[in-house]
Amino acid sequence: MTVNGVETFEYVGKELELFELAHNWKRYCASRIRPYLTGDVLEVGAGFGANIGYLYDDAITRWVSLEPDARLCTDYRRRQSQGCIPAHCELVEATQDALPSAETFDTVIYIDVLEHIRDDQAEFDRCFKRLRPGGKLMILCPAHNFLFSPFDTAIGHFRRYNKAMYREMSGRVPLVIEYLDSVGMVASFANKLLLRQSYPNEKQVKLWDRLFVRMSRLVDPLTCRMLGKSILGVWQK
Repeated sequence: MTVNGVETFEYVGKELELFELAHNWKRYCASRIRPYLTGDVLEVGAGFGANIGYLYDDAITRWVSLEPDARLCTDYRRRQSQGCIPAHCELVEATQDALPSAETFDTVIYIDVLEHIRDDQAEFDRCFKRLRPGGKLMILCPAHNFLFSPFDTAIGHFRRYNKAMYREMSGRVPLVIEYLDSVGMVASFANKLLLRQSYPNEKQVKLWDRLFVRMSRLVDPLTCRMLGKSILGVWQK
């Protein structure tokens, strides 16, 4: 939908609020992403800013949060006014198309966003053009279409990814490509086969975060990060 010439979007899921409880998971993801964050950063699909507190550090000179959902932007501003988000972080209530075409960044990140975009190839190409020479693009997504469930459908996912899909979509050799949360992958597969639950509850999210994620942080290096229910790719321009 377009309002006053700007494309808008209404997010259909409630899992952002639910998975805000997953502090160990967010710390784990941040530990894999933060080494590549530097300079001017663009976060595409920032939601209500839940990732900033885990990722922001002194290596960052500017942070632009791009979010097209008006409700999430309202939450973002409220959190920023409460001091949960640094005051100098910039919120742009729009999609990439609203940014000046010449505006570029040192780092662009997508955290559980690209799977919501129908034409992921075009989105990848647009964001890669926004990188400065030597800049890095980081994309974290749910992994493996064999894990695709009614939960994915309910929250607007078009697909889950594997390494081959990342390489085909980008047409480039990633600097890093790895899976995260091997223990969580086993639990998700068991849920799909046995419980067939379409939406996790708060108790289950907390159990996964407190137990499975902690186990995955130990197991993932032993598997050389070849297994997991999420996949991280890093590309350099």
